Amino acid sequence: MSKPGIKIKATELRVGMRIQRLGGSWMQHPFLRGRFILEDPADIQRIIDAGIQEVWISDGGDTTMNATLDDDALGMEAADVLAPPMVAEPVAAPPPAVAPAVARPKPARSMELDVERARKVCHNARDQVANMFQQARLGKAIDTQATLPLVDAIQAEVQRNASAILSVARLKAHDDYTYMHSVAVCALMLALARQLNLDEEQTRLAGIGGLTHDLGKMFVPLEILNKPARLSNEEFEVMKLHPAAGAKALADSQATPAAIDIALHHHEKVNGRGYPHALKGDEISLLARMGAVCDVYDAVTSIRAYKKPWDPAMSIREMARWDGDFDKRVFNAFVKSVGIYPVGSLVKLASNRLAVVVEQGGDSLLHPKVRVFFSLRSNEPIQANTLDLAAPGCKDSIVGPEDPERWGFKNLELLWQ
Repeated sequence: MSKPGIKIKATELRVGMRIQRLGGSWMQHPFLRGRFILEDPADIQRIIDAGIQEVWISDGGDTTMNATLDDDALGMEAADVLAPPMVAEPVAAPPPAVAPAVARPKPARSMELDVERARKVCHNARDQVANMFQQARLGKAIDTQATLPLVDAIQAEVQRNASAILSVARLKAHDDYTYMHSVAVCALMLALARQLNLDEEQTRLAGIGGLTHDLGKMFVPLEILNKPARLSNEEFEVMKLHPAAGAKALADSQATPAAIDIALHHHEKVNGRGYPHALKGDEISLLARMGAVCDVYDAVTSIRAYKKPWDPAMSIREMARWDGDFDKRVFNAFVKSVGIYPVGSLVKLASNRLAVVVEQGGDSLLHPKVRVFFSLRSNEPIQANTLDLAAPGCKDSIVGPEDPERWGFKNLELLWQ
């Protein structure tokens, strides 16, 4: 028996989706078949006009954006995650030599204040984490309970505007990477814990674990830790010792078992191909499985000495394709916490324009606020303006993510900061 597909509202249909079944009797709809690909926008209106409220779409093959996501875990947001790209007219390749300038418009007042608050919290957090890590490098005991005020401060920002602090924490200088990576993972862990409805105690443990998960890197030789190039196989084997080193330092400091576990097992994978113990599935604790997702996401979206950062939305798409790396329920909750198109993502709109996501939408993962700044028809910058894709009457929508490197754009963060 074939899978029924993903149930969505008829009003959420878009061109390119594969219809599996239309709600109601076959006599109710105006089509000869109940299974077909939506190729004409007029067909969407015909379905709505026929009084059909629910539609089942295909969740398999290359017609979905993130086919590895678990629709049961996503609930009513499954259609948001699995919706396929819309069909748009071909676009000429960008000029290779000229990178369009990005002008900084005046952002919305509320987001501006939240970003400024998040920037101050992250700056203070960076200094505290740096001090804690330096104490560990000197062989001194670490008081993880002393991090609670910092965890609470980050948690307050997550509750106020998760997009603001998650986006600010993602931006980090090379010299600050190890410390700011810990701050970012802490914020991501807290946002994820909130999405998973963990209790207050588990949420705090997740935050502490995020701050201390990479403590063991303080025991990695600096020439390896700060190498401005990819590590050799031998160097990587040395780097792989950091989870055990961090766990030992935390255990010696009488840290909570949860913090020790996250430090030791945040590089484990549910398929058993991680390290240091090649644990599988439920052998890995929930907090460690959370740490694995948050650690990887911040790592791939951050500037490193040996690689350029991935676009946030493209990172979500790629991570969804890594079958067996992450716990599905945890990863799906993570997508909900940061968005399919996180703040800072470069996206292509159905109107043949490029935009940067500046704020998450309230009700849908697919309808954030964006700042439009580039025309694909004229292949040149346009006056930047903010567009709420969830606003009633908005005719535009996201087709999919774009790679900033392909276009040569620089400092896109100026569009949302």
